[in-house]
Amino acid sequence: MPKRIIPLTDIQIKNTKPKEKQFTIFDGGGLFIIVTPSGGKLWKLKYRFEGKEKNLSFGTYPEISIMINDSYNSPLTTFNPTSPK
Repeated sequence: MPKRIIPLTDIQIKNTKPKEKQFTIFDGGGLFIIVTPSGGKLWKLKYRFEGKEKNLSFGTYPEISIMINDSYNSPLTTFNPTSPK
């Protein structure tokens, strides 16, 4: 059974300080933020396509705000990176 991960808040992301090495903060459902040693914060999504693990980049925080998190975790919307447009 997968771990239940509580979605990130804007305050949690703002208060995250860089470390000596790059690290990730998970948001659930494959969505996460990579925090670089220089302080950059990058939104990414991990998913599988044809049995292979893939990563989709959304952009940097705060240019891509917490709204991506809210819309991704909303029960009213579904996100499928493999669906045709």
